[in-house]
Amino acid sequence: MSYDFSTAADRQNTNAEKYTLREKLFGTLDVEPVWVADMDINTPDFVLAAVANRLKHPIVGYEDVPDSTYEAQLAWLKCEHGFEAKIEDMFHSHSVVASMSVAIEAFSQKGEGVIVQTPVYPPFFHSVMEHERKLVKNSLKQNAEGKYVFDIEDLKSKITEDTKLLLLCSPHNPVGRVWSKEELTQIADICYENKIVVFSDEIHSDIVYAPNKHVPFASVSEKASQICVTAVGVGKTFNMAGFAMSTVIIQNAELKERFQKIYNRIHFAQGNVLSHVAFESAYTNGKEWIEELKTHLYKNYTTLQELTQEYSEFIKLTPIEATYLAWLDCREMGLKDKELRDFFVKDARLGLNAGISFGREGSGFMRLNFALSSAKMSEIITRLKNALEMRRMSLG
Repeated sequence: MSYDFSTAADRQNTNAEKYTLREKLFGTLDVEPVWVADMDINTPDFVLAAVANRLKHPIVGYEDVPDSTYEAQLAWLKCEHGFEAKIEDMFHSHSVVASMSVAIEAFSQKGEGVIVQTPVYPPFFHSVMEHERKLVKNSLKQNAEGKYVFDIEDLKSKITEDTKLLLLCSPHNPVGRVWSKEELTQIADICYENKIVVFSDEIHSDIVYAPNKHVPFASVSEKASQICVTAVGVGKTFNMAGFAMSTVIIQNAELKERFQKIYNRIHFAQGNVLSHVAFESAYTNGKEWIEELKTHLYKNYTTLQELTQEYSEFIKLTPIEATYLAWLDCREMGLKDKELRDFFVKDARLGLNAGISFGREGSGFMRLNFALSSAKMSEIITRLKNALEMRRMSLG
């Protein structure tokens, strides 16, 4: 079967967050929003069909998550990523960020250290501070090719007896890295030795471009499996964030018990009835769709890459291995962060995430979501090209 990503449904006037918040965030409605990490691509028809079929039953009441829903995800994880787990190791959750908050409460106390590797998705450090933990920043570093890597020596130097948790983003948002088994093993060995639990956010694990391959943190070694809390779901993969369903996998009995205690206190219940069938259908029927989607997404990325190469005096595109989030290095433009944001909003009429929101290491960068239909991507490229050409002309 062939899927068509050339166009997508219009999301304006549908309460879509990226559209309803334009004026609040950018001061104008005259921007194309390419910030929040969902897709302007239709959710797969086999997901919507499963929901429509469930709605043939006229009662939508309380419902347990059926084993078949978990089994569909476990089969996917085994087939796609070589990661094996059991239903009894799994928790339902509304979101990875909610799961992260449970982990912070379960595995650390107020004032104790939680490691984040910046630049990173803002809820990583916001969650730490909101729970009154000590934020321990182990910044990533860039090599000569612009590729981000772990700073292992810095990590070792930041660990104390009060360091209890490391929040890992794998694949990484916003820098687009797929961590290798060797890199993850280094993190696992250090954390195991220092009794540090690793919360591994793997929500982007299915959006990985060949020849790269996602390696679940818990799968790299026995040590890793015993210190890992894995968060994963369908939201990014199949554009299903609105169904608000993900899972947490914990294989160590002691960690599972500690997580369960906080989890029960919050009362996650069993989620949305429609989410159960949508989640199961995505994992059961989605293999061909996701492969075609990745081909489409990488074409969008290549188009953006060609544009940034044409205007390389202004923007460099960070090499991407995963996600649909381009990390634009705009430091050569010589603009302060507010001025850079204004350039994209006022000159390009585009609403992006400011790099500084991912930590001070993101100063001079912008994040652009290229999970768009071909038609929408063409419009984005035209707007950005015109703005860059005008800037080139103005500078003589």
